[in-house]
Amino acid sequence: MTIDLTESIAPKSDQLDAIDLISGPRTFTIESVSKHNTEQPFNFHLAEFPRVWRPGKSMRRVIVAAWGASADNYIGQRVTLYCDQTVSFGNDVVGGTRISHMSGIDKKLSVPLLIKRGKSAVFTVQPLPVIVQRDWLAELALAANNPDAIGALGKAASDASAPAATISAIRDAWNKAKEGQA
Repeated sequence: MTIDLTESIAPKSDQLDAIDLISGPRTFTIESVSKHNTEQPFNFHLAEFPRVWRPGKSMRRVIVAAWGASADNYIGQRVTLYCDQTVSFGNDVVGGTRISHMSGIDKKLSVPLLIKRGKSAVFTVQPLPVIVQRDWLAELALAANNPDAIGALGKAASDASAPAATISAIRDAWNKAKEGQA
């Protein structure tokens, strides 16, 4: 049995922190954007994560360069975030969350950013490939009452982290198909 310790090491925070990405980059879908406060002005609500992401000014500049200034353009877009352990705050190296890939761009995007007072550098983001969403229920209809085909579809849906309601519908269809064979 494999035991995943990820949840046990999550920080006690109301937002996604760089430390949440210490095990490697993760790709997220932006569900919505809301206002927060003066210091961290925006909450990016992520479909695949229970806490919000509050990108720093540099990453907000990258986002605006890629998708424009209107947060309405961000809904449904995807970003791959990683922990950059070289990020400084003042004189301290504290680590920070950075974007490595973005959907909605067709080639790499290079944006000049301020690194420290009086020093800038070019930050580059790569395009994220478009994900084609499968229509699981249409495929279920095509599988008819074939339990082997429905079982394979159920495994594929589970492996792809399809919505729970979809997996449940496939499981119900598989059970009915198995009953029909008996």
